[in-house]
Amino acid sequence: MKPTRQRLAQQVIDHLRHEIEAGKLKEGDQLPTEPQLEAQFGVSRTVVREAIADLRSAGFVRPLQGKGVFVSDPKAHHSVKLTPTEINNIPATLELLEFRLATEGEAAAIAAYRRTAEQESAIRMANRRMGQMIDRGQSTVDADFDFHMAIAAATNNRIYVDVFRQFGQRAIPRSQFPTLPEAMDKEYLARVNAEHVAILEAIAEQDPDRARQAMRDHINASQRRYRIMADQQ
Repeated sequence: MKPTRQRLAQQVIDHLRHEIEAGKLKEGDQLPTEPQLEAQFGVSRTVVREAIADLRSAGFVRPLQGKGVFVSDPKAHHSVKLTPTEINNIPATLELLEFRLATEGEAAAIAAYRRTAEQESAIRMANRRMGQMIDRGQSTVDADFDFHMAIAAATNNRIYVDVFRQFGQRAIPRSQFPTLPEAMDKEYLARVNAEHVAILEAIAEQDPDRARQAMRDHINASQRRYRIMADQQ
């Protein structure tokens, strides 16, 4: 079975993180270039960029424009102090993401062949609104939730709608972690929005297989980020 992009990204993350934590890559060391990492791990540039973005979000590396990506201060991994409530939220968040992975991929696939023009427009409007919130530096949680709710509605299956409505905003992980810098980080949020665009395009083009995979990629990316967070506590 061919490894998924998400599994390949996790392999790159695990290797580089081990190198950093073992001291083989020290603070200030420059990571290999993207082409070098592609060759080293036998993966695509997209996989490398996803892995580096997740390591950056977790504080392991920092990019310097025009120079490359460098290892951060080892103490930086713990510079974000979560509140006790946030720490307690991590296991429940990972459980919810696991459940969403099993259900929302299928919801996206169903929406791809059942959605009406009006329902596609609602998904598109939620996506556009999230982009506007990012540009304005405002919270994107509501728009993110509306995007996923619009997909649930486009299944024309009330069970999907009822389940997602029951979760409410906690279905959007960063709503549970307000102290995290990435909650308002434009670069991070733009990447989340790009994942949404991939889902939207597949639904608009009525491609169930691509919609399913795009949604799974989106939720898998969240799982990676919060697993790293769990390991840091």
